[in-house]
Amino acid sequence: MKTSVKGLSLSILGLCLGSSEAASTPPTKPNILFIMSDDHTAQAIGAYDGRFAALNPTPALDRLAREGMRLDRVFCNNSICTPSRASILTGQYSQANGVLDLTGSLATDHQYLPQLMHEAGYNTALIGKMHLGHVEPNFDYYMVLPGQGEYFDPKFFKKGVGAFEKQPIQIKGYVTDIITDAALDWLKNRDRSKPFFFCLHNKAPHDDFDYAPRYENYLADVTFPEPDSLTNAGNHGSIATRGDQDELVRYIGASIGRRNVFRNQLPLAGLKNNTDMDDEKILHESYQRYIRKYLRCVKGVDDNVQRVVDYLKQEGILDNTLIIYTSDQGMWLGEHDYIDKRWMYEESMRMPMIVRFPGVVPAGTRSSALINNTDFAPTILDFAGVKPPAYMHGRSIRPILETGKTPDDWRKATYYRYWMHLAHHWNPAHFGIRTDRYKLIFFYGLKNDGTGIQTPPGWEFYDLEKDPTEMNNLYDDPACKPVIADLKQQLLELRNQYDETDRKYPAIQAVIDRHWNTTDESRAEAVQISHQAKAAFE
Repeated sequence: MKTSVKGLSLSILGLCLGSSEAASTPPTKPNILFIMSDDHTAQAIGAYDGRFAALNPTPALDRLAREGMRLDRVFCNNSICTPSRASILTGQYSQANGVLDLTGSLATDHQYLPQLMHEAGYNTALIGKMHLGHVEPNFDYYMVLPGQGEYFDPKFFKKGVGAFEKQPIQIKGYVTDIITDAALDWLKNRDRSKPFFFCLHNKAPHDDFDYAPRYENYLADVTFPEPDSLTNAGNHGSIATRGDQDELVRYIGASIGRRNVFRNQLPLAGLKNNTDMDDEKILHESYQRYIRKYLRCVKGVDDNVQRVVDYLKQEGILDNTLIIYTSDQGMWLGEHDYIDKRWMYEESMRMPMIVRFPGVVPAGTRSSALINNTDFAPTILDFAGVKPPAYMHGRSIRPILETGKTPDDWRKATYYRYWMHLAHHWNPAHFGIRTDRYKLIFFYGLKNDGTGIQTPPGWEFYDLEKDPTEMNNLYDDPACKPVIADLKQQLLELRNQYDETDRKYPAIQAVIDRHWNTTDESRAEAVQISHQAKAAFE
């Protein structure tokens, strides 16, 4: 993709207006700032016009959106931290890059994006959360948290300070502030003869949603609006997620209130041992506390984003810096009475993405193109003047950013796979396909090796045009059979195209074979598995 004359002119103008501190040989390629927060869902960004927008939770991010593009249909292919980050750095789906779950790691030489950016003449850096196993980051400079890291007085592994993972340094303070301080320090002292590719990765707002003390009074007197699905299940879900006759609703999917007996929000809300409230009242109280903590944590992210933007403006390089803001996945804020992420449903699968680059990305624009996180690396490489390698599954979204239009040959569907059966938040394993209008999910409910508790297999189908909040599973509607048959065929094609099949997992493949087409026999087996799961949970 050739750079437009207009884009080049504005880029050169931005360079000419830079501060006197700029290098005598200024970069001719754009700087690229990739800001990624952890679990920052689109519902908690004002620019996405969700139910919290009136509270103005993210003025800095909203300003970036007004000055650039808001992308509305960006999806991860696995809504959990480590696999999503692996897809971003490799441009590949999980089985190709080898990172299926939180235990996975991405070898240094498989961190393709920073390596290719370095070879393209970029000064590369990563500060904040990496969470890709016990391997050294493939960046010219790094300062990364061990694993998930801590909110207060965190430790970091820093390039040039002892052996990696053996000599961490501890810094007093709040993690989002510390990451931003380190980011500004790196920017001020960078090699100015090269453009930079800088990954600023916040730990926040991952749970436990610890916020800086200065936000203690923020939103203190606010009553937060609730999603209708917090208390109204509708026809959402299936035997796979609810069990036969709803017999598994108390065990599957971590909840806001007391519904899930294994994992719920009550401990973090300070309500674990509360006996004064009935189930309904404690659900609403837990929700209010949940959202308050979460948005206070988000406020710290937004304020620190503004600090970085202010610095770039002060340096005269703001408009020659491609700024991308995103999250590694979505997050549940009480919809369907869920917390955390993991599910293929919209709030979990959907990633926010805001892109600002004046003269190239028109201000105030929106895109509804189907994008996923394998597209991030090809896009960044494209702007750096590097042709994305063939081993990357994704495509550059640069034409979409420049025009606001979706190319005719753009993908018509995106694939999703969650592997961690019943881990941590009690979600069954599943995979599926999402198109512009429809979503089809198959829950196979089994660990990779076939051990442990199996949950009932089942299908869910949603018409997102008529049912954007996924309240009505239409899989058993006879009128939907032709669409479902077509989606199943597309799903098979995607699984084969990206080597996302289950050839290595015979126990899973056996479930797929028996339940791909729903029959009286398969339904009877699902009911039997549901009863067995209930007995095992109890």
